[in-house]
Amino acid sequence: MTRVLTCAEALAEGAVQEMERDPTVFVMGIGVDDFKAFYGTTKTLVERFGPERCFDTPLSEDAMTGFAIGAAMAGWRPIHCHIRMDFLLLGMNQLVNIAAKARYMYGGQVSVPLVIRSVIGRSWGQGAQHSQGLHSLFMHVPGLKVFAPSTPFDAKGCLISAIRDPDPVLIIEHRMVHPQRGHVPDEPYTVPFARSRVLRPGPDVTIVAVSYMAVEAMRAAALLEEAGVSAEVVDPVSLAPLDVEGIAASVRKTGRLLVVDTDWTMCGATAEIVTAVLENAGETRVPFRRMGFAPVPCPTTKNLENLYYPSPKTIAETAYELVKGHKRDFIASPAAEIVEFKGPF
Repeated sequence: MTRVLTCAEALAEGAVQEMERDPTVFVMGIGVDDFKAFYGTTKTLVERFGPERCFDTPLSEDAMTGFAIGAAMAGWRPIHCHIRMDFLLLGMNQLVNIAAKARYMYGGQVSVPLVIRSVIGRSWGQGAQHSQGLHSLFMHVPGLKVFAPSTPFDAKGCLISAIRDPDPVLIIEHRMVHPQRGHVPDEPYTVPFARSRVLRPGPDVTIVAVSYMAVEAMRAAALLEEAGVSAEVVDPVSLAPLDVEGIAASVRKTGRLLVVDTDWTMCGATAEIVTAVLENAGETRVPFRRMGFAPVPCPTTKNLENLYYPSPKTIAETAYELVKGHKRDFIASPAAEIVEFKGPF
């Protein structure tokens, strides 16, 4: 693989290839047909496939989710794009009580091949109602599958897997993942569910990092390396179903576990990952830590926002303390700063 794309370009390519392959695939959502093309991920779709298969939707998430579910039940394969995950709350009844349960309630005679793309992540002061990571709500519901890719390779493969799946699949996209660059094959391919990815091997501590936290964990691992600690960074990719055995294998090797999420830790993905992995590893005495949002609504001011999210510095410091039992002789350099998201969308 010699070709390098951004995550946004990889997602756009995956959509094009699947829409060319299957005429029942269509894309809907706020901003998918405008000049910014939903963070650049729906570029060329209107030009290639027309407004019947790529169209804007009104600010009526409940109604539009119902429309997408009905279309999926009727044999179409909708991709419903939500520019903020916060807005998914308006369609929770449709997703949790109808889409997730249709196959079960109709004895396997009804499928809902619906893809829900939802954007999360920090930005530039959008505050409490536009910055939430709510993926653990959907991990909790049987009948829903959840992807959270962090690399361009996984972004394209996860989208194609989701489109081809007969059941509803939620894809979590951190807005700061979209500009990340990586190798992507030309041809269509799928990324399997319940398969994690080791981004960086290491013997001292396992850092399981969800979505954009995988990028931050790789930066933290570089800081740790300078201090003589070698971290293994694992991207779960698939949150539901979760690759418990794959992550547990890493923990059995390193003997330590740090889970970092772009969400709150209370009843979140970090809690599920730690519990499931330690149960599977057969060793509940493995030292572990969890990191995520500060337990408050997201602040709007930049200095408070910086404290609110895990950073390469705080991840490295926590992992170092987990390995050494203290962090008094470790000072993380400020070299690994986040890449600022440029608004408004």
